[in-house]
Amino acid sequence: MEFTKYAGDRKVVALAVIGAGLRGRTYAELAVASGRARVVAVAEPDPDRRESFVNTYGVKSVFTDWTELAAAGRTADAVVITTQDRLHADPAVAMAGLGYHLLLEKPMAPTEPEARRIAAAVEKAGVIGAVCHVLRYTRYSRALKQLLDEGRLGQVVSVQHLEPVGWWHQAHSFVRGNWRATAESGPMLLTKSCHDLDWLAYIIGAAPSAVASFGGLQHFHPGNRPPGASDRCLDCAVEPSCPYSAPRLYLGRLDEGRSGWPLTALTLEPTRESVLAALRDGPYGRCVYDCDNDVVDHQVVTMQYATGLTATFTMTAFTPMQGRQTRVFGSHGYVEGDGNLLKITDFRTGVTSTIDTGSTGSGHDGGDQGLVEAFLAAVAADDPGLLSSDMATSLASHQVVWAAERARLSRSIVTL
Repeated sequence: MEFTKYAGDRKVVALAVIGAGLRGRTYAELAVASGRARVVAVAEPDPDRRESFVNTYGVKSVFTDWTELAAAGRTADAVVITTQDRLHADPAVAMAGLGYHLLLEKPMAPTEPEARRIAAAVEKAGVIGAVCHVLRYTRYSRALKQLLDEGRLGQVVSVQHLEPVGWWHQAHSFVRGNWRATAESGPMLLTKSCHDLDWLAYIIGAAPSAVASFGGLQHFHPGNRPPGASDRCLDCAVEPSCPYSAPRLYLGRLDEGRSGWPLTALTLEPTRESVLAALRDGPYGRCVYDCDNDVVDHQVVTMQYATGLTATFTMTAFTPMQGRQTRVFGSHGYVEGDGNLLKITDFRTGVTSTIDTGSTGSGHDGGDQGLVEAFLAAVAADDPGLLSSDMATSLASHQVVWAAERARLSRSIVTL
């Protein structure tokens, strides 16, 4: 059964969205803006978010839960699943079984057995399935991979990769926010950095054979609470000098005329009154030293590959929020990248040159748009080869994450 319509000779894919939060809205907006899709169904427990989809896209099939959508049978060509991490597996397995093509927000699931269930369900149903590893779909990533595949650096010997999370982003998402607690979402290496370990697999063209890892929760805990600090920033005498001040972060952005993320995580329609109410009563106004967080704020992963190549990945909160930074060391050359520019030194000539890949902008430097358009093209053509990875590939890179976490907790080397 197909639900596609046509705009000229182009198929317009019918989409259902499960989870109408920040990521669900982003993917829906990009899909519709591309001219390749229309949103025909939404499943979301929050009434304001449901209403927003109805008003924006004219959605007629509206459900409060994914189980209601599943009970209605197949109502679209594909489904975008952007629920909280621990609510990925059941809807993904069910919707694949109904014949929906799947676009699943990362991570696949918090545990390996759940992720295996998803991959097996997609394979059994014969549908297209992709995890939202958006970093694969930037111009920068494609340019770097092409450079390495062409042998510009000779034999690649080692790689360094840094994810600078950003001090305020850590406080927002991983101390006060939805991804603060392992039991509620997963370890930070999975919820934040499975992007990066998947990206390394894409760039290098292989998965590691052994991993080790170190890291922990160094700063955001009660032991570092300043004397005189209150439970909430709005009542705190220390707040004006605190780098993690919630009023400075959220009201400051509002004063600058911004109204998108991260403000939309506090309230659907950000105003000074609604943001202040959220800071008084909601999780984002809490002292960062008095939250129920337990995920790490820094971690290092060391990897060895069957070829002898080595790689290190560092994730840290204690940076500005900026693009990932990568260095690749080869036998004939060296490249340093920042998510847009690639600075290449050729050892044979001694010449250093720079490639501007044009990957600046919103939405993970264009990766969000690139992913959505590739997925819609794959569904319209029934050709999974138009995507750079499938569920099995994503499962393999997730397995590196779980191995690294086992290595960190056991202080050992884990062989894959």
